Amino acid sequence: MTPMDYKYSLLNAGPPDDYGQGPALLHTDDAPVSLFAVLEVKCGDVVAWHRNALGFLNRLKVCSFMCFLTVSFLVTASYMLLADRRGLLLTPPPYRFGSLVSPGPGDFNLSATRDLAHIRLVVKSIVSRVEFQSSRRVPERKALVRSEPHMFSVIPRKFLPGLKNPCWYEEYTGNITDPYGNNKYEFSKRFRTLLKFLRNSFQEHLFPWDGKMYRTRCLPYFYIIGQPKCGTTDLYDRLRLHPDVRFSISKEPHWWTRKRFGIVRLKDGVHDRFPVEDYLDLFDLSAFQIQDQLSANASRARDLPYPQRHIIIGEASASTMWDNKAWMYYSDNTTEEPPYLNQDFIHALQPDARLIVIFRDPVERLYSDYLYFGGTNKSAEDFHEKVSESLQLFDGCVAMTTIRSCVYNSTLNNGMPIRMPVGLYVVFLLDWLTIFRRDQLLVLRLEDHALNRKHTMNRVFDFLNLGPLTEQQEAEITQSPASNTRKEANRNLGPMLAVTRELLQDFYKPFNQKLAQVLQNNSFLWDSQ
Repeated sequence: MTPMDYKYSLLNAGPPDDYGQGPALLHTDDAPVSLFAVLEVKCGDVVAWHRNALGFLNRLKVCSFMCFLTVSFLVTASYMLLADRRGLLLTPPPYRFGSLVSPGPGDFNLSATRDLAHIRLVVKSIVSRVEFQSSRRVPERKALVRSEPHMFSVIPRKFLPGLKNPCWYEEYTGNITDPYGNNKYEFSKRFRTLLKFLRNSFQEHLFPWDGKMYRTRCLPYFYIIGQPKCGTTDLYDRLRLHPDVRFSISKEPHWWTRKRFGIVRLKDGVHDRFPVEDYLDLFDLSAFQIQDQLSANASRARDLPYPQRHIIIGEASASTMWDNKAWMYYSDNTTEEPPYLNQDFIHALQPDARLIVIFRDPVERLYSDYLYFGGTNKSAEDFHEKVSESLQLFDGCVAMTTIRSCVYNSTLNNGMPIRMPVGLYVVFLLDWLTIFRRDQLLVLRLEDHALNRKHTMNRVFDFLNLGPLTEQQEAEITQSPASNTRKEANRNLGPMLAVTRELLQDFYKPFNQKLAQVLQNNSFLWDSQ
């Protein structure tokens, strides 16, 4: 039995061949001695020594010491269980055996027929259990309000009429000289320069009404919601060049998925929550521009009570579509699935929001994700080992629950060495379509965007109802070099192994088929890639 077989033995239907068939042997001086025999001899010696030397009092001391150790163990175990229940994820999932450390060199033999046959069986086991739920139960608004009362108290149900972008007037009672002093977002040097400008311009953008001071607040008109390593950065960089498009001063705020729960980096645990005001501050520069243009147009179009403006704001956190792991930190729900999803709150606040998704062959996406986030000692062989480990973990989960539950299972996702479930696009898309209309989502492919950027960008402009561009503006947007391409060091690692590609293609195939069916577009099968 190989080390890999032993490590994942509990993921299979039965125990390994040599598990539990005899007592463990302790080797001393190259001679095997039964561990139970050693324990028996030692216990006998201890008993005799206690009777003849220590007496009753010493036996009582030993018992007290053992009781102390037992109580200490129970307290520590209780602490870890409590931490795991609050989402700290200190313990591995029940369907995983052994350490979370990846196997070392020699633990997995790529040429071993038995190893590859086993992983192929794992993939078949997963595929045989693939089912897609027809719909999820959408939570009521009052339940969402109870969950996030402050958010709903800050953002109104109706926005300013006559504006394309969702904005409103908010009474301001804070510090005029430093309105961003309590903002928890970590800003780069460039963004700190922008904040300096915002501070200097803040007071002139306040306006009095009925003895109070008000400011203009805005949410995004559209969201680029996913997926990572699918071209979201390139799409963002090109959209920023459109004269009517603005973005948050932080490209990926990750507020809906992480910051509103107090998560900056998962490994650092939970911090204070980022209030919705911190998130809205990121759109203040755009809100100032909308307010300025609104005022300028009011003087030129007095016959219109609410002059139409074309400026729209976007937000481009590639985690919004799929990352719902933070629900474990606060929810009292005992099920394996999150009671509320990111889209529930976005829809409750902005039922007319527009959403842009860009997908990529999930096999290539996963390898790109590994090369980008994989740290040191990356190689095609190491990627194969991580794929094998993740497949077996996923199989262990789906053997006990549904595909959807495993996709949203925080412990499973945090334990995987690679982000394999992110490529199960259709699971997430179906959940978004339970609450948003199909015409509110624009779904693109990175492969199409790479071949014809002009065509895909025009699709985006039409979807966002943006005005026409000059030839020079269009050329600047569509002909600039691609953003966030693979680094030279990662390109030198070469492609993934052929056997790894085969395993992943088989794994993702039923999900791609369902995606193509939902979108009525067979290009999402990625058969010819």
